Amino acid sequence: MAPSTFPGSGQQWAVALISLVLICCGITDAWTSSLQLSAPLVVAGLLSWGVCALGIPRLRALKMGQVIRQEGPQSHQSKSGTPTMGGLLLVPCGVLVGSLVSPADPRLLPITLVTLAFMVIGGVDDWRSLTKRHNTGLTPRGKLLLQGLAAALFLLWAGLDGALSTSVALPLGWMLPLGLLIWPLGLFVFLAESNATNLTDGLDGLAAGVGSLVFLGLGVQLMLRGNSGDPALAGYCAALAGAWLGFLLHNRNPAQVFMGDTGSLAMGAALSAIALLSNSLWPLLVMGGLLLAESLSVILQVWVFKATKGADGQGRRLFRMAPLHHHFELGGWSERRVVISFWGITLLLVIVGLLLRP
Repeated sequence: MAPSTFPGSGQQWAVALISLVLICCGITDAWTSSLQLSAPLVVAGLLSWGVCALGIPRLRALKMGQVIRQEGPQSHQSKSGTPTMGGLLLVPCGVLVGSLVSPADPRLLPITLVTLAFMVIGGVDDWRSLTKRHNTGLTPRGKLLLQGLAAALFLLWAGLDGALSTSVALPLGWMLPLGLLIWPLGLFVFLAESNATNLTDGLDGLAAGVGSLVFLGLGVQLMLRGNSGDPALAGYCAALAGAWLGFLLHNRNPAQVFMGDTGSLAMGAALSAIALLSNSLWPLLVMGGLLLAESLSVILQVWVFKATKGADGQGRRLFRMAPLHHHFELGGWSERRVVISFWGITLLLVIVGLLLRP
């Protein structure tokens, strides 16, 4: 299908995705005789949509316009100047509603704090990019150090509080005992997931849609677990899914705002924290498979280029451009087609993750 004939507008597809998520939450709540998913999803979604509607003009007035990297697809140059740092608007909405789902649960505050910490790290990175007028903020090493510090503090609390399992739950009742190895694995999950979500945030509505589906999947599988599930963390997942869906109505193609590193790093941190505390690393791996693919595409692209580099300094490229979504763009797909296709792939992965849940 030619890019120009891809059906539907960005708003229509966003509404369709939101409707699908609402239906899934409603079915799960009916199955479990609760409103554990629907209520926080709707409240956080409406709050995020409203805060973004009020905040986007303010971001525009502050001249928080995105700087588009020159080496990216040339079609993206028209997006230069679109307000960024939208994560400052949506993330607090999600964690606020999520924290109120079960205020007595001691796990929710550390999840909120590490999510906000990654939001601040992303915010500093975005701000430096804006002030330097170049799409580079913190140095890669500096960003990783800050992310690692925030993740280490979270893992330290989780370990001391006994909230971190030393075994990873797998399908069919299998358990992978890790012992002390859970600590470096937990740190790796935070760094890998936050940077994977960051890499995925490259097209209008892509990361917001994919992220909301993964949050939904984690929430549903937590409600469907034995022993009445884990309603507190499930509700928190639903609140975060709602926050990103509310933002999606402003971020869908053509985007009025970008979440920036401020929102994408926070998304990855929240997914990591929830997965570690609920022993849902396997579901996150499966459901977030597209995030993994985006990250791997960059790693493989760099590795192949360096491995084949000749005397002229040029090497071969495995993809037309990395991350993966740009590969399809340069292959003739419209931005909207790439985004909707990646949403669909994520939805299928969520279903697989639910079928293969621990």
